[in-house]
Amino acid sequence: MAQSLFLSVTEQVTVYLRDELRAGRWVGTMPGVPTLAAELGVNHKTVASALQLLEGEGILVSRGKGCKRLISPLIEKKTRPMRVAILLFDATDQEVEFMVNLHHLLDKAGHFVSYGEKTMVELGMKVDRIEKMVEGAGMDAWIVCAGTREILQFFSERAEPAFAFFGRWKGVDIAATKPDKSRAVTEAAEHLMGLGHRRIVLLCRELRRLPEPGNLEKAFLAALEAGGVEVGKYHLPDWEESKEGFQKLLEGIFKVTPPTAVIIDEAFLYMATQQFLAKRGLRVPEDVSLICTDNDPTFSWCDPSVAHIDWDSRVMVNRAVRWAAAVSRGSDDRRQSLTPAKLVMGGTVSGVNGV
Repeated sequence: MAQSLFLSVTEQVTVYLRDELRAGRWVGTMPGVPTLAAELGVNHKTVASALQLLEGEGILVSRGKGCKRLISPLIEKKTRPMRVAILLFDATDQEVEFMVNLHHLLDKAGHFVSYGEKTMVELGMKVDRIEKMVEGAGMDAWIVCAGTREILQFFSERAEPAFAFFGRWKGVDIAATKPDKSRAVTEAAEHLMGLGHRRIVLLCRELRRLPEPGNLEKAFLAALEAGGVEVGKYHLPDWEESKEGFQKLLEGIFKVTPPTAVIIDEAFLYMATQQFLAKRGLRVPEDVSLICTDNDPTFSWCDPSVAHIDWDSRVMVNRAVRWAAAVSRGSDDRRQSLTPAKLVMGGTVSGVNGV
């Protein structure tokens, strides 16, 4: 069984160039290092290393210093169109910008793209119900968005290739990508504690909390402990995943010992929290500091600006598209990659009591 691994920048560039070559983008000779480095936004050394790896695979042939590399006939293997299904976590994910881009690029590559008949939420996150839908769909490949470990394990064992876009894929033998937000959320917690906050709460979906906290949540709790905070369920509370359940959660945490700072996973939960606070006359950031673990197009219209965690979604989308290209050529691609994320500080954060 193929072993999963995290891709270095050089490996990511190598995969990209290999896929572009096999797609017939360049004929005869390969562009030089400066041209490719400028196009990809990476340094010359990274591109040179990637080209050397492709030489080792026999895809490129060196003609010596100062000469462009020849493209080997070995890369002539063509891709075939596939029926690719995207299994969403819930219906709102279909409108997210990077999902729209993923659909567009897969379609542009010649694949027939559709969405699962139902979302994972609509199927109750139940593997047996998902299996029944998948069996009747007759697709060539699946892209699973934010799947649980159990769901991704199910897809990893099927004959049809599958790709995990976000989700709890650590330890599962499946091609995958997601942003690495652990360092950014650690920085967020440290920054809040530096401003005097101690009652800091992270709000996230059940998928992120159970059966055990994910990497982001573990990083958050570890940062609090390192800062001298005795952590417990107060900092990572459980709640029933519904509109009513979330409102009940907010009512509860702001009733007795209200947090002075809240980190919120996903933009729609951020909006719901902000509305809850406004209805109760609580000001952001004077009374409560807020940070969202995702970016959202609506944030650019907000005043004050929203503190959030950001990453380049194009890297993840391109990884999924390259995976589809590799699978369409018969390759068993199960590599896993993380995209770096960064904390973008905004006007929704201040010291305790607005200081």
